[in-house]
Amino acid sequence: MAAVAELTERFQSSSGAVLTEYRGLSVSQLGELRKSLGTNATYSIVKNTITKIAATEAGVTPELTSLLSGPSAIAFVQGDVVEAAKGLRDFARANPLLVIKGGVLDGKPLTPAEIAKLADLESREVLLAKLAGAMKASLSNAAGTFAALPSQLARLLAALEQKKAEGDGGAGVAAAVSPDADGPAPDAAEAAAESAES
Repeated sequence: MAAVAELTERFQSSSGAVLTEYRGLSVSQLGELRKSLGTNATYSIVKNTITKIAATEAGVTPELTSLLSGPSAIAFVQGDVVEAAKGLRDFARANPLLVIKGGVLDGKPLTPAEIAKLADLESREVLLAKLAGAMKASLSNAAGTFAALPSQLARLLAALEQKKAEGDGGAGVAAAVSPDADGPAPDAAEAAAESAES
């Protein structure tokens, strides 16, 4: 049967599917719902018997097929499941006749509460942008650390030069590597530079 084969293929090729009951929604409301799901999902009204056969053939969990009763429709999601979950949740808030019964994500069953939690997540693009920002901040911190190393090494060398020139027993080294910007490190470096020029 062609309808079973088509539904089986849609279950297999989708990253997720959300089962809903649409009893009482008008054709125009269903059109609005399809628009609210975005470009990554398609919303199809299905026959329960054919859907049970297709879901079984596709290896979908029995938890989903047990929910097939009454007028059923499925949102098949190809990309970002969060975007589709947000669209369904927001539409159901505005149109209480739409009932989210459950779903499946990567072969695992989802309850209506889990779908609501998915809808509360930020979209994939936002999460990726946050990750990129965190990685950029880490790289900037690492670059700052690496940039500070040569100047600390220069201060240390200047202090060693001064110690060698003065023979003071190491007090100049401690002063030269002082991390305090107002500390004696610049004076020691300048003194070492002056003694090197003489």
